[in-house]
Amino acid sequence: MLHTLTKTALALALVSALAGCNTVSSTEPEIAEVAAGDISIETMKDVTRTLSSDEFEGRMPGTRGEELTVALLIEKFADAGLQPGNKGSWVQEVPLVEITGKEFASLTVSGNGTEMSFAPSKDWVGVTYREDAETTLEDSELVFVGYGINAPEKGWNDYAGIDMTGKTAVILVNDPDYETEGLEGDFNGRAMTYYGRWTYKYEEAAKQGAAGAIIVHDEFPAAYGWNVVESSWTGPQAYPRRGENAPALTAMNGWVQKPVAEKILAAAGKDLGELSNAAKQKGFTAVPLGLEVSTSFKNDIRRFSSKNVIGQLPGAERPDEYVLYTAHWDHLGHCTPDETGDDICNGAIDNATGTAALVALAEAQAKAGPAERSLVFLAVTAEESGLLGSDYYAANPVFPLSQTVGGVNMDALSMAGPAKDIVVIGPGKSQLDAFLEKALTDEGRVAVPETTPEKGYYYRSDHFGFAKRGLPMLYVKGGGDLVNGGPAAGAAYEDAYRANAYHGPNDEFDENWDWTGVEQDLQVYYRLGRMLAMTDAWPNWVEGDEFRAIRDESCEPEGGC
Repeated sequence: MLHTLTKTALALALVSALAGCNTVSSTEPEIAEVAAGDISIETMKDVTRTLSSDEFEGRMPGTRGEELTVALLIEKFADAGLQPGNKGSWVQEVPLVEITGKEFASLTVSGNGTEMSFAPSKDWVGVTYREDAETTLEDSELVFVGYGINAPEKGWNDYAGIDMTGKTAVILVNDPDYETEGLEGDFNGRAMTYYGRWTYKYEEAAKQGAAGAIIVHDEFPAAYGWNVVESSWTGPQAYPRRGENAPALTAMNGWVQKPVAEKILAAAGKDLGELSNAAKQKGFTAVPLGLEVSTSFKNDIRRFSSKNVIGQLPGAERPDEYVLYTAHWDHLGHCTPDETGDDICNGAIDNATGTAALVALAEAQAKAGPAERSLVFLAVTAEESGLLGSDYYAANPVFPLSQTVGGVNMDALSMAGPAKDIVVIGPGKSQLDAFLEKALTDEGRVAVPETTPEKGYYYRSDHFGFAKRGLPMLYVKGGGDLVNGGPAAGAAYEDAYRANAYHGPNDEFDENWDWTGVEQDLQVYYRLGRMLAMTDAWPNWVEGDEFRAIRDESCEPEGGC
């Protein structure tokens, strides 16, 4: 079984994806010639080093780390030459609630003459989205619901024929065709759809009336190890503050290790592998397991407002048309300690680098002078909690989305060194690809599609909240075909980062990092923003894209795109 697309398949996928741009319009958007930016790598180093220092305590929203981060960004944005972006203020308030689980009981499963007990953190993790002082799941019937998908447009419903009221769903991670080599299938083949994301699975289980939802962790389709789940899902968790008429929620959402799920299924007389294969087929029906699950834990609840930080460089000719740069400033704060006892998840790569890029790009754009359109620099909060800050801005935009041309999202810049290529997350979705192609040509580089579309990165960063509301957004990452070492060296860097640093205490600033690849990527980001701000074109999604109709509708009112 292949875990990556072949080189030939990758090339065909990119050609096919980018060809879709021609279906939007018979005319290509006008793209201005843009000189390289005067980008300071010293600024990148200084801001990244400071944001990821222990003093900033991992930049958890609602903590002293947030206060320090917001103050630093306001200072740096002002020094760069930006103006406050929210009607004279540098910040947008984002109402959140922090829920910290504690005193976790074991997860017990009983029935069929057996009783099993699984330890918190080691075997399972669980949280609640409800603002309750205590969470209890008592003798809730377990039901295996495959991938937990209800997609009427695809004729797919894993919940068909079963009443989930009061029951707990056992759900597979990713979506049914993630093992496909190509990009064809009910759920885009190897490329994950939103139906594969954990956020969707919990949302759908709640809609079905479930009391609990438990996802089976499997490292390849999840795209990260259990260490990431454990560190990310323990300790304080931030969520959007809920209104009085908000939809009902499950009592508990959680994960179990795959061997734990195998034991539970075996106690029900079932085989996880066989049921997983059955769940890949349209027409799969949920399987009651004849077992009941129980657990409980207490919750500390704190309501607070976090902050998005917004700066702008007003346009000289069309200041009421906007181009957006985004990056998230937050990380995990204090997390599961490593073997040395270090419990600060500093988030140097993820995403002090992207946040520092906002500052460095702001400096460079200001040095170049005002563009025709306004440039907006948006540092968002609570990405690690489920893209909350960017989603809040997209739902409550300071600058109307219908007057926003598009944008570029930056998340976890690569320290692997210079690369011949750049990786496009979700290629071929919009006419922004034409601007990317021009920027890369000017920089002597090429675009390639992501090699692991099954990991669903398109739905895992801050551009997504804008995209689902119709705004074209680009999300590109540092390339994998390195100047020194080629694709093998690029893959080795990515694997090492995922295994040793991602969402853990080892994601720390390193004075020995090679910044030449970052400098390359920043020039691409600079050119993209500058080109979009120096044209009167309004790039759209390709015909048939999932977000095209939303953008078209938002552009209908007078004065919009």
